[in-house]
Amino acid sequence: MPLLRYDLGMGGLAEELDKFGSLAQVTIPDVWQQEAVTALREGKDVVVHAPTGAGKTLIFELWSNFGKNRSHAIYTVPTRALANDKLAEWRARGWNVGIATGDLSENLDAPIIVATLETQKSRLIRGEGPGLLVIDEYQMLGDEDRGLNYEIAMAMAPQNTQLLLLSGSVANPHDVVKWLRRLGRDAIHVRTDFRPVPLDEVHSQNLSYHVPSQIKNYWPRLVAKALAEDLGPVLIFAPRRQAAESMASELSRFLPNPNPLTLSQEQRVIVGENLGKMLKTRIAFHHSGLSYAARAGVIEPLAKAGQLRVVVATMGLAAGINFSLRSVALAGESYRRDYIEQPLKADEILQMFGRAGRRGLDESGFVIITANGIRLLDAHAAQLSRAKSVDWNALIGLMAIAADNEANPLREAVRIQERLFTTKPIALGIEESIKHPEVPCNLHTDAERARHVRKRVRQILNSQGEWQNYPEPKEMRLGDIFSQSGNRREEAQPSKPPDTEAHAPAEELPGNNEPEKPEFKLRSILSVSHALEKVGTGHMCVLEENENGKIYGRSITVADRITGQRLIIAKWIRRLINWTSRQAPEEIWGSKLAPLIESKLAQAKTPVVRFKFLAHKVIAEVSLAEMMMRVPVDAHGVALYKPIERDVLPPDCSICSLVPICRQLPTSTGTALLWRRLSLIDQQGIPTLRGRIVSFFQQGDGLAIAAALEDETYPLDDLIYDLANLDAGFRFAGQDNRWAGPLAMACQERFGLQSIPGYLENGVPPKYGAGAEAVVSTIHKNPLAKYEWITDVLGPGDIDRIVIEWRSTLRQIAHAPPLDWARWTELQKRARDILRETESPTLTDLPPLEYHQTKRVDHRLILKRH
Repeated sequence: MPLLRYDLGMGGLAEELDKFGSLAQVTIPDVWQQEAVTALREGKDVVVHAPTGAGKTLIFELWSNFGKNRSHAIYTVPTRALANDKLAEWRARGWNVGIATGDLSENLDAPIIVATLETQKSRLIRGEGPGLLVIDEYQMLGDEDRGLNYEIAMAMAPQNTQLLLLSGSVANPHDVVKWLRRLGRDAIHVRTDFRPVPLDEVHSQNLSYHVPSQIKNYWPRLVAKALAEDLGPVLIFAPRRQAAESMASELSRFLPNPNPLTLSQEQRVIVGENLGKMLKTRIAFHHSGLSYAARAGVIEPLAKAGQLRVVVATMGLAAGINFSLRSVALAGESYRRDYIEQPLKADEILQMFGRAGRRGLDESGFVIITANGIRLLDAHAAQLSRAKSVDWNALIGLMAIAADNEANPLREAVRIQERLFTTKPIALGIEESIKHPEVPCNLHTDAERARHVRKRVRQILNSQGEWQNYPEPKEMRLGDIFSQSGNRREEAQPSKPPDTEAHAPAEELPGNNEPEKPEFKLRSILSVSHALEKVGTGHMCVLEENENGKIYGRSITVADRITGQRLIIAKWIRRLINWTSRQAPEEIWGSKLAPLIESKLAQAKTPVVRFKFLAHKVIAEVSLAEMMMRVPVDAHGVALYKPIERDVLPPDCSICSLVPICRQLPTSTGTALLWRRLSLIDQQGIPTLRGRIVSFFQQGDGLAIAAALEDETYPLDDLIYDLANLDAGFRFAGQDNRWAGPLAMACQERFGLQSIPGYLENGVPPKYGAGAEAVVSTIHKNPLAKYEWITDVLGPGDIDRIVIEWRSTLRQIAHAPPLDWARWTELQKRARDILRETESPTLTDLPPLEYHQTKRVDHRLILKRH
C-alpha cells in the first residue's frame, strides 16, 4: 500500500522525492519497503522475503538515494550477466557505479559497486567490508558449487558492514535472521507475499482456439493457441540447449508471421544467420552457448521491449534471466547438470514461474500447464540449508593469517566453523584435539587419536614372567620350543574384570596398578600333546616319561608281517628308500632295511627312536624334536608356543588421562587430517606453501596450480594457457579424453586418482576439461580466430565464458599475495602482463539497438484459413 509521506530520518519522503524527481515518477515505496529502509537507516541488518517483481531492489535504491551520510555499498548478484545489467541500468540513471566480476574490475572507487560475491570474499574474510553489502538471491548459500563462498562471506563480514539479504525463494528466512543474531548482528526479517502481477494458471487443454491443420506438433499448436488467446509473449523453459534450439526452430517454422521483425545489419552479424531468421519471426532461443553480445545485446533487450512472441530458454540459465514475459511454460521435468539428470526442485520451478507477468504491462501473469502437469502448487520456496562440505580455501587462508600472527591456526579454523549457518557446526576433525593440545602421543587430529587409542598393543608374558610386546615369529626346532603350563585363556584374564563391555579392563586404564601376572611353568612343547596334533604323520605316541612328564613323538607303520617271516614293506617306505621289491625276508631287516629307513627318516628330521615288532606289523617311533615351527622368541631368546597374551593400550595412552575421551572420537578421516595428507598444512596446522596457494583460489583450482608449480619441468609459458582447462568442463574436449593434458598429469602425480567432493575428481579439479587451452591460446593471439572453434557442442557463449573464466583466474593470480617462490612470482608477472594487453568487453561494447524505435506489437496470433 503506497504512502504519500514517510519519515526516513531526513524529513518527509515527499520532500526527499522532490530532490530525486526521476525516482519519484517511478514509484512510491510500499510499507514493507519503507520498513526495510528504516531498519537500514537504524544500522540493522535486513533479511527480505518478497516475490519476484515485488520491488526488492527498490530498497537498496531508496537507501542509496535517501540515506543520510551515505557509505560505500556493494551490490552482489549471482551472475556476471546480472551484474552488467545492473551496471547499465544505474549508469543510465546517471549514477556513479563500478563493477567487479572477476574478469572485469572498473571504477572501484565509486560509491556503489556491482559485483559477484566471490570477488568480495577475500576482503570480507580479512575484515574489510563496505558500509552496506547487498546479497541479491541469497538462497545461493545452499548451492552445491557456490554456497560455501556465500556462507563464509556472510559469516566473516565485519560487524560494521550492514547486510541486506534479498530473496523470494527461501522458506525459512527466520533461520537466517537467527544465524545473523548468533553472530552478534542486529538483524530483522521483512516479508511480503504480495506480488504486483498476480499469477493465474491456464491448462493447455483449456485453450480452445481452433488451430489450422498446417500448424503441426505439440508445441507449435500449444503456442499458437496461447498467442491467439492473448497469453503472449511466452517464455518456455527447455531442459537442454539442443531442445531449446530445435523447439525455437520448430515454432518459427510453423507459426504464421504477420509482422516480421527487422534487425539492423550489426544485430544480424552478432546473432548469425540461423538465429537471425528466427528473430525475424519474433522467436528466439536463449542459452549460455550464445555469445554475451547476442544474449544481452540483442535477445534480452528485444524481449524487454515486447518485440518477441516466444523465447525458449534453458532451465540451467533460469537464474541469470533478467526479463519477464506474460506467460511461462515448462517443457520438461528435469535438466542435466554435470552428467546427472536433476529433477526440477520446487524453488527452481518458483523461480521460472516468477518470470511470468511484466510489471506495468500485464495485469496478470500466466503459468501454462503443459503435458508434464507441473503447476503453481509445485512451486514454492525451499528450506535453506548449507552445503555439506567445508570451504578449504577460506579456512586455510584464515589459518595462514593466524599462523603469521603467531596464533593457533587450528583453533582459528574451529572458531570460523562455529560461525557457519548450521545448528551443529561442521567438524574439521580437530575439535577435541585443540582442547587438549599437549598429549603424550603428540597427535593433533581427532581421527589420529581415535585410531591410536583403538590400536591395541599385543603383548606376551615371556619366559621370565615379564610382559613384552609381541616379537617377530621365527622358525625354531620343536626341541627348543617351550610352552607355558596351564590354561592359556584362564591365565590371560585380568585380575580385575571390566564392569561393562563399554569400559576398558582395569589394567588398561591409566593410573591403575599392574595386575598380578599368571603363574606358569615352562616345559618342552614335546610334552604338550595338543601342540603336536598337526606336526608330522602317524599316530601320537609316548617316547619316554620322566619327572617333567611325557615326551611325545609319532609311530608310523613301515611294514606288515605275514606268515613265513616275510615283510610287506609299506609303499611310502619303498619310495623313501628306493626299494624295488614289495616283499622282503625278515632276516634282512637288521642288516639292510632298518639302516636305510633310519637314515632317510633322519634326513626328514624325524629320527627313529626305536623300531617295534608287533604281531602283524613293524612300526617306527620317531622323534619330532628336529621338526620346525614358527613361534615368537622372547627378549631372553626363549621360543614360546602360544604364550600367554594380552592387548593393552599404547604406552603413551597408558599414561594419559584422555583415554575415555579419545575412545569416543570418530575414526573417519576429518578435513584437517585430509589437509595433512595433501600436504596443505603441517603437523601443527600451519599452512604449507602448497596450502597457501590453495587458499588464493576457489575449490580445487589452487591444488592444480600448486601441483603445476611444484613440477619444475612444467613450462610456465604452457601453464598460463593450461589454466583455461580448470573450468572448461566436457565441451572443449570433444571426443578426446577430458582428463588429458600436462596440468591433469601434474595433479595426478601429486594427488593420485583420489576424488574429494568439490575439490578433486580422479585427482584433478571437478570442472577440469582438456582442450580449452588451445582455444584460449589461439584467441589470445588472434581474437577473430574465435569463430574457427564453434561447433554443434561448443557455442560462442561457451568460448566467451572460458575466456572470461581464464582472465578471472589470471586476475586472482595477479592480485594474490606474494610468496617466497620463484615460479609463483614469475607466474604472477606473466598474468599481469597478459591482463595489461587486453581489456574485457563491457556493455559499452555492445551494438546500438534499434528496438526502441519500434512501437510495441500486438502478440495475438492472426490465423487465416486458406
